[in-house]
Amino acid sequence: MDENSFYSIDRLVEFGLSMAVATQMANSMNIGLQSTVTPGADNAMLPGEQPVWYAVLDGSATRPLSLAGLSRLIAAKRVTKETYVWKPGMSDWKLAEDVPEVLRLVALTPPPVPEG
Repeated sequence: MDENSFYSIDRLVEFGLSMAVATQMANSMNIGLQSTVTPGADNAMLPGEQPVWYAVLDGSATRPLSLAGLSRLIAAKRVTKETYVWKPGMSDWKLAEDVPEVLRLVALTPPPVPEG
């Protein structure tokens, strides 16, 4: 064999190895993309987002609330420590004062501004 033949074989081997590495990279990227959650109609909340909360107001459950939405109701004095709250994963409705995440928000809400 002449020198050009060896060069061609070396190039083919390099090409084959490069393709194998590229295929492995593409496969691992595809696995990562398949496990990625994309926000949309089917999954409105991303992992790590604030949990969905419900509160009992005027005898009925509210629509789903983010922690920020629950905070707004607390600031408006519509949710107090005596309000029943629930989120997925809880076995039953509990008073806000019995749920540390919510009680912390209630406790951080300033009292009404003094008159006068």
